[in-house]
Amino acid sequence: MQFQQLLYFVAVAETRHFTRAAEEVHVSQPSLSQQIRALEKELGAELFSRARGNIALTDAGEALLPLARRILADADTARIEVQELAQLRRGRIRLGATPSVCTGLLPEVLRAFHDRHPGIQLLIEESGSHDLVRELARGALDLALVVLPLPSPSPALTTVELLREDLVVVSSPRARRRLGKSVRIADLQGERLVMFRHGYDLRELTVAACRAAGFEPEFAVEGGEMDAVLGFVRAGLGVAVVPRMVAERSGSDLRVTPLAGPSLHRTIALAHRSDVAPPRAARELQRMLLAGR
Repeated sequence: MQFQQLLYFVAVAETRHFTRAAEEVHVSQPSLSQQIRALEKELGAELFSRARGNIALTDAGEALLPLARRILADADTARIEVQELAQLRRGRIRLGATPSVCTGLLPEVLRAFHDRHPGIQLLIEESGSHDLVRELARGALDLALVVLPLPSPSPALTTVELLREDLVVVSSPRARRRLGKSVRIADLQGERLVMFRHGYDLRELTVAACRAAGFEPEFAVEGGEMDAVLGFVRAGLGVAVVPRMVAERSGSDLRVTPLAGPSLHRTIALAHRSDVAPPRAARELQRMLLAGR
């Protein structure tokens, strides 16, 4: 009994028509009929009744059909499992993340992933959540680490909360005005802020918090990415509101001041498209990221 014969048998059983079944499995109708006859000869029983041009299953055909379907399904499952194992030996993952997450959260996880799966190429795209959501939607990324809430909530994306992180104020030890042991957002009125570029989640969050505290923030310089913002703060151009994870990794040349209540925080989530399952390698990286929550 050959796998191909079972495939042809199930196609005829489901279409009740030899010609249509042949079209479905992409063989000629004579070849399909020949294989069905060979299967019947091997089993010693007719599988189809062909009276007056009507195709119906015989008792033997009815008995074989669920078994044949199970064999074909098991073979398909085996093919998928083998392909997925192969995907963990070679391939690529397209991962998007905000720059601050790339600086703080990703390096250790990516190192651990690379140690386990050295054949997987890791392609990282740094951008704000707005851009990452757009890249996910068009299929340019497999996974993305984004800030919740999403700029434009979409049922086409699935998000899983990864971590909630406090924001802090960083300043230069050389700054003329020293901040206290903690600072409220309202205390930043009159401070010159080093501000991220438009479209950056931290920019929007900080500006919204200042306005909620009753003042419009004043910028010393704006338009930078994370590394540039930290560099401008070190140079004494102003202060900045950044994630605690980034501040703690930025070195001793920056003063880190917690925000007093009501504190500010941001929520990082792992996102992927709802309608397309990420590749096997991407799902393995997703598992490792979520395991560290």
